[in-house]
Amino acid sequence: MSEGTLWNYSCSDKGLFLPLINEFTWSREARAFLYFTGLIYCFLGVAIIADIFMCAIEKITSKTRKLVLSSTTSTEPEVIEIRVWNDTVANLTLMALGSSAPEILLSIIEIVGNGFKSGELGPGTIVGSAAFNLLVISAVCIISLPSQETRRIRLIKVFAITSFFSVFAYIWLLIILVAVSPNVVELWEALITFLYFPVLVVLAYAADRNFFRGDKMKREKQLELESTEDSQKEHFLDGHVDKDSLTKYLKEVRKNPELTDEDAAAVAAARLMEEKEHSRMWYRVGAIRAITGAKKPKPQLNEKIRQKCEEMVRELMALKEEEATQSKAYQQILEKEKGLPQKTLSLEERQEVAIIEFNASTCAVMENVGQVAVTVKRHGITSSQVSCRVETIDGTAEAEEDYVALKEILTFEPGQTQRKVFVQIINDNQWEPDETFFLKLSLDEGSSGEVALGRTSVMEITILNDDEPGILQFKRRGILVKENVGTAYVPVIRKNGADGIVSTRWRTIDKSAISGRDYRGGEGELIFDHGEVEKNLEIDIIDDINPEKDEHFEIELFQPSGGALIGQVNRTTVTITNDDNFNSIMDRLVVLTNVNVDSLKLHSETWAGQLKDAVNVNGGDLENATRIDYVLHFLTFGWKVFFSLVPPTGFLGGWVTFFVSLGVIGALTAIVGDLASIFGCLVGLKDTVTAITFVALGTSLPDLFASRTAAKQEKYADNAIGNVTGSNSVNVFLGLGLPWLIAAAYWGSKDVQFAVSAGSLSFSVGLYSAASIICIIILMSRRLARVFGKGELGGPSNMAWSTFAVLVIMWFLYVLLSSLQAYGHLF
Repeated sequence: MSEGTLWNYSCSDKGLFLPLINEFTWSREARAFLYFTGLIYCFLGVAIIADIFMCAIEKITSKTRKLVLSSTTSTEPEVIEIRVWNDTVANLTLMALGSSAPEILLSIIEIVGNGFKSGELGPGTIVGSAAFNLLVISAVCIISLPSQETRRIRLIKVFAITSFFSVFAYIWLLIILVAVSPNVVELWEALITFLYFPVLVVLAYAADRNFFRGDKMKREKQLELESTEDSQKEHFLDGHVDKDSLTKYLKEVRKNPELTDEDAAAVAAARLMEEKEHSRMWYRVGAIRAITGAKKPKPQLNEKIRQKCEEMVRELMALKEEEATQSKAYQQILEKEKGLPQKTLSLEERQEVAIIEFNASTCAVMENVGQVAVTVKRHGITSSQVSCRVETIDGTAEAEEDYVALKEILTFEPGQTQRKVFVQIINDNQWEPDETFFLKLSLDEGSSGEVALGRTSVMEITILNDDEPGILQFKRRGILVKENVGTAYVPVIRKNGADGIVSTRWRTIDKSAISGRDYRGGEGELIFDHGEVEKNLEIDIIDDINPEKDEHFEIELFQPSGGALIGQVNRTTVTITNDDNFNSIMDRLVVLTNVNVDSLKLHSETWAGQLKDAVNVNGGDLENATRIDYVLHFLTFGWKVFFSLVPPTGFLGGWVTFFVSLGVIGALTAIVGDLASIFGCLVGLKDTVTAITFVALGTSLPDLFASRTAAKQEKYADNAIGNVTGSNSVNVFLGLGLPWLIAAAYWGSKDVQFAVSAGSLSFSVGLYSAASIICIIILMSRRLARVFGKGELGGPSNMAWSTFAVLVIMWFLYVLLSSLQAYGHLF
């Protein structure tokens, strides 16, 4: 028998269920490739069934109860809905189990399958996964934010509890494996390890609710207020959107008339879902579906809607930029003069002196106004004679080109409270954009202490250009009118000039609304006299008594005269909303939006819905499916169809899905354990090394993608790294405490001690414990130190990347040193 065949036979006893066929005559390289491919494919399967498992948890933890509040303004009590599950308890129990189920079940299955003897794969995976979660996930989240942007952990007391247990749990392992009973886990040690889990949950819940301080009445009041606030923040009740919360979104979206009702409902649903607070489970489901080509929980808008929304955003940004430019120029003028003494007085001092300031902070005048009169007022003490200096300062308008410079002393006689300052405006025949300059008040160096400047010591003057005929266009791209309005007034504006008499032709264009049936259209001419900048087109709307859908028509501007031009907004849409039936347009849009929101639920309530999501790429949303979605869907199609047979979450509030999918995860995890052990044996890796590398990465990568997304989208860092420490603690208390308790009880019944080798495991645990302490110190330093931006995540780019490098190097050292020790090169 050849050496390769002997090697193959030596690896035949590594699996509990595998191999299924006689493959020992194959080459070692072929078998290694086969098992590696199978391992990767099974990792995808575990991720997909874990998706279903976590959807069940989401269904269970989203259960609500009604809370009746007394009302002082109404005779009827207010009824609100609040969640039954506390977020902290849910994160440390069901959600932690959802993200850590493969590691925990792998450890349990390994011990039971080995005849209740301890193995290396399960414990190694738990410790290796913990190291990857804390070090690598934290590192990636820190650099995921733009420079200077930060995220802080909101529930810092809960994080302190879980951080303590995430270190203590592994130190406890060292105590029982090395100090108390070396290489043996006694029944009481296993029991205490398992009981630390409920202790962690209780303490974290107490920290979340501030039970460690304050009197009982104060705590109960706080609980009631927090529950009320949480429920009021929630736009969704029983999976539907309430109309009041939705109306403000729809009003903004409907400003773009090119969006249909269906488009507007899709945009509103997308915005509401993005602003909704999501759990870590939501992000992990999204990460899994991103790597399997499945239905995305995050709203996706097609290209047409995205382009229209981007156009709306650009228009808003242009307006904001214009306002910011004016504000910046104003601030620059305030900072220009530094040589003249400016007095800052308290309220009491201001009542004892004369205060001089402008009557307003801004004004606008036409270029042909000749001169502008500006009022300067005095208040406070008015019985004495006081004076101040008034002068012009250039902005975008320049002295002697746009206005006549002014610099004079303004004197207030006793009893005089107002003075006028006249500034000459220069009128030319050249068109130019609206320009601004400033008037500034200041005090002479020798002024007495009886006078001071008020808050409005700088005034901005805008010169409006009127030298061009102008550009004619509609003020808005669309308007919304009711059928019974009588006459629709459609505003047309004249910008970039108002000189002379100009006109434009207009005509209506039938769409779903027909001229003569729904409105009285046709053609006409709109005339602007000299100086007029806005006029209305008047279109009669026909009101009938027949119920009908909302309809719209368009109006177009063409053939300008008098030197005017037609602007970009040469068409506008007039939407006639039906008022004959009971439901208004908002009622209909709310229904459409609820349909869109319902389609974004993580879980399906029926088998038919599950099967539809499974067989279709991107859950059937083909319009937004990418090429990579098709590839990933093809690779995972078999898993999706097979797992669609799991009972949907509509049964018994999700509990049937929970237990069935948990059993499937257990079966698939057993296969993963076999594949990993045999693959490691074929390539010469010990189970310990295989566990902390291939298996730990395969089970933790979805958490990495989920945390990175949460770091970028969430306001706080809790869903990104705040839950990592809690998950690492649960891994030990359930993933080792429970199987060790079972094994210790089994061997105890035979008067035999449960043996657990402390060699490689204790060394790996010791390395992780040291690394975890350093990592938590770094995170807290980032929270407190200004140099890091006072946030666990983000901050200055150089500091963020430095932290990233330190944490990743620590993880590499952990893997390297653990591997060297496993092969006997250390200690």
